[in-house]
Amino acid sequence: QVQLVESGGGLVQAGGSLRLSCAASGRTFSTFTMGWFRQAPGKERDFVAAISWSGYNTYYADSVKGRFTISRDNAKDTVYLQMNSLKPEDTAVYYCAARAGWRFPDYSNSYPTGYDYWGQGTQVTVSS
Repeated sequence: QVQLVESGGGLVQAGGSLRLSCAASGRTFSTFTMGWFRQAPGKERDFVAAISWSGYNTYYADSVKGRFTISRDNAKDTVYLQMNSLKPEDTAVYYCAARAGWRFPDYSNSYPTGYDYWGQGTQVTVSS
C-alpha cells in the first residue's frame, strides 16, 4: 500500500503562484510514477502532469504546459507541483496519484484509471 497526503493548496489571486506537495509513505516511493490530477465542481477528474520514477520523463496537459512544473525528491518521498501564472479556471481540488512504471507513449500516463493509489486532495482556489 501507498499512502499519499497532499498539501499546499489555498486561495490565490489570478497571476499568482502556489506549490503543492504530496508526501508518500508505505511502499518504495522511488519506483512509482506520480501524477497530479484536478477536479472542479460538477466536472470529471482531469489530468494535470505526471513524472516517472527517475524524474527523467514528464508529461503535461496542454492547459498547464509552460505554467506548471512537476518534480520529485525521492530522498524525501515527495512530489511537487509548482503552479505559476494561475488562472481562475485552475480552481479545483488537486489530487496526487501513484502507479507502477512509466508507460509509452507519454500520454498513456494521463488516464486516471491507470493509477492505483490516490490522496485525499487539496483545494486550490484562484480569484479573478
